Amino acid sequence: MPKGDHPLDPRGLIMEAYRIEGITPQDCRTIFFDWAMGLDADQDSRSAVLVLRDHYGPKNPDHPMTRVLEEDTASKPASRRTRRRRTQR
Repeated sequence: MPKGDHPLDPRGLIMEAYRIEGITPQDCRTIFFDWAMGLDADQDSRSAVLVLRDHYGPKNPDHPMTRVLEEDTASKPASRRTRRRRTQR
């Protein structure tokens, strides 16, 4: 049974971070990393972070986890592109 209140946070890691009084930005980054490592390989992490930011952020605009979610989405490109290497002949 999922612990979180959102399907993209089934273990409740992000939700619990918002509940911890006095949590630091570094603690939030650690929790965020743990959450991200638990994503399915086929999950688009950028859109998942955006959804969670929009879910939790409005009620907690000054929370360190909101800033971590915002930093993550600001640092990622909008789409994934793979570069092909030119082969030498």
